[in-house]
Amino acid sequence: MGQNLILNMNDHGFVVCAYNRTVSKVHDFLNNEAKGTKVIGAESLEDMVSKLKTPRRIILLVKAGQAVDDFIDKLRRCQSLKAKKLLFVGSGVSGGEEGARYGPSLMPGGHKEAWPHIKDIFQSIAAKVGTGEPCCDWVGDEGAGHFVKMVHNGIEYGDMQLICEAYHLMKDVLGMEHDEMAEAFDKWNKTELDSFLIEITANILKYRDADGTHLLPKIRDSAGQKGTGKWTAISALEYGVPVTLIGEAVFARCLSSLKEERVLASKSLSGPQGAKFTGNKAQFLEDIRKALYASKIISYAQGFMLLRQAAKEFGWTLNYGAIALMWRGGCIIRSVFLGKIKEAFDRDSELQNLLLDNFFSNAVQDCQDSWRRVVSMGVQMGIPMPCFTTALSFYDGYRHDMLPANLLQAQRDYFGAHTYELLSNPGHYIHTNWTGHGGTVSSSSYNA
Repeated sequence: MGQNLILNMNDHGFVVCAYNRTVSKVHDFLNNEAKGTKVIGAESLEDMVSKLKTPRRIILLVKAGQAVDDFIDKLRRCQSLKAKKLLFVGSGVSGGEEGARYGPSLMPGGHKEAWPHIKDIFQSIAAKVGTGEPCCDWVGDEGAGHFVKMVHNGIEYGDMQLICEAYHLMKDVLGMEHDEMAEAFDKWNKTELDSFLIEITANILKYRDADGTHLLPKIRDSAGQKGTGKWTAISALEYGVPVTLIGEAVFARCLSSLKEERVLASKSLSGPQGAKFTGNKAQFLEDIRKALYASKIISYAQGFMLLRQAAKEFGWTLNYGAIALMWRGGCIIRSVFLGKIKEAFDRDSELQNLLLDNFFSNAVQDCQDSWRRVVSMGVQMGIPMPCFTTALSFYDGYRHDMLPANLLQAQRDYFGAHTYELLSNPGHYIHTNWTGHGGTVSSSSYNA
């Protein structure tokens, strides 16, 4: 990715000095990919620093964690800047190798005083949408840029799992062939689902191996992960936000990785006997599309709930419409759909939840019958749909003004004297002696 970003900056008229601690990699790069460009190389950190004009703008592309700290320490020593203030920017980058080369989505945050110094570079190399709007803007203070990138990756997990569940239903409920499914995804890509992930899914389904047969059925169904979806789920738990769909998408990958165990279980655990789809296939295919769209809306609504809560926790001022625009192009979750999210926040910058925007509430209402039919049929046919089902459960929970948590609070008070509030007097906590011999003393604050 580093080499592609350098070439991208070069294409936009910036002279870039490349350095790698393995200096031979710099030589290889200059003699091959960067040959004929204005890119120059450095033999050491000192050499690199001496070649940069002030204020020096240095982009580090290293894995998160100790490597970043070590590298910054080296750089600080090299520049003898202990007495000076370094302006640090942490930026999320999305779009893979192609994005890095031809226009990624960039999500910078940190010291805002640094932004004027790097804004032209970042917005020049970023992907463009609409009338040339860059998919890059200042996100916020401290780690806001990386937090937004983390949530982007969590949403990516959700989008991918939703598409996989749609594929599973097409294959095992409707009995569709690969080319037939590819055609369906191609058609879906001309609807509200128009997106990079739907597009590549159609291409994957069409793809044939050297022997002329489809490649997809030969791929081992054990999913890998680098951890960013897990981090999003952990953050959601930490801040008490019900980001259920991303959580289920992570767990679906965990379950898929138990391949040998599942193979054994498949020999002894049975599902519905003799279940067979007998309805209208074209109608059910459209139901799957609508279920996917509705579930996607829920996932993004949850993702933006997490961003809103993080902003409260850290005192960030996040522009949610700008974040949607940053994701509109260049990145893995790029889609027309994100433009609708930007429009929602343009209508109401204080929007509490995407589901409360008329466009999205109407969209979910339009999809609701199809969504419920798909979940019902999938359950009857024994098809696992962790993200479709959790999305619908969240929707039903969110729209209920009364949930059974009153019983839960009573249980907590019964066994642990944790107290509860009355509907008629919120904010006032009381304890009941449920058994007549438990006493009237409540416990200290403890949210078990």
